[in-house]
Amino acid sequence: MSDLSAELNRGHLLTEQANPRSSVLDQLSTAALVQLFCEEDLRPQQAVAAAAPALAAAVDAIADRLGQGGRLFYLGAGTSGRLGVLDAAECPPTFCSDPQLVQGVLAGGAPALLRSSEGLEDLHDAGRQDLEQRGFRPGDALVGIAAGGTTPYVHGGLAHARTLGALTIAIACVPADQVPIACDIDIRLLTGPELLAGSTRLKAGTATKMALNILSTGVMVRLGKVHGNRMVDVAVTNSKLEDRALRILEDLGGIGRSQGRALLERSGGSVKLALLMHARGCDLEQARSRLALCGNQLRAALAG
Repeated sequence: MSDLSAELNRGHLLTEQANPRSSVLDQLSTAALVQLFCEEDLRPQQAVAAAAPALAAAVDAIADRLGQGGRLFYLGAGTSGRLGVLDAAECPPTFCSDPQLVQGVLAGGAPALLRSSEGLEDLHDAGRQDLEQRGFRPGDALVGIAAGGTTPYVHGGLAHARTLGALTIAIACVPADQVPIACDIDIRLLTGPELLAGSTRLKAGTATKMALNILSTGVMVRLGKVHGNRMVDVAVTNSKLEDRALRILEDLGGIGRSQGRALLERSGGSVKLALLMHARGCDLEQARSRLALCGNQLRAALAG
């Protein structure tokens, strides 16, 4: 598996092919160049829509693992890895999730976020080693992200996760018959050749970001961190988020801002608990107990 990249003719990979629409990219007017990008950037939306069944299966499978105490890991190199780190970093402020619940693992670690270290993607064993350093366990879920599908770092991580019996999901932008990936759920985002040949930070990166948005948000919805379309587990850590929390209390519970501030203080900054305390006329401990009995699902706690 470590020789996969060498064995494949990269010129035949969908993500490495030259796009005939951009064969004179350097000769286009700026307006024509921008228009061409706008037209091609419809492809990521179409690619993600075509992968909807696999994305839905992944959401349910990941949520099941996390609901039983597991964690979600994104693993990748270069742009793919950076997108995983970005999505993981956004979960705690959006959903008040534990920073350990969703983790981004990037070849080269934190320095690779700011400085290219793409050479590390060729190290097959490094994927396994990085997961071992994070304490990756059988009950966890791994999403291996590799636009071209051949990254040894990602293949090594997925192989390790499979030996443990963890949930394995792959995201790639090449057809499965071109680059097979051993995993439980195979998500293919077929965005076609890039306008700048081989630059998968473009359409492939856009489609990957869209897919990760769906995965993390869908999982958090399933875990009860969303009520309607509101972030009822939002972390109130600054004035903007406090204002958002107060608006949620007003919209969902008809609670005025002064009463909302008092409820947030009593609930320790928890919008979900504040709503439940107000609706049920209970104290903080009663609200916590009720929510726990309802599997952290606010709708069920309010209705029961």
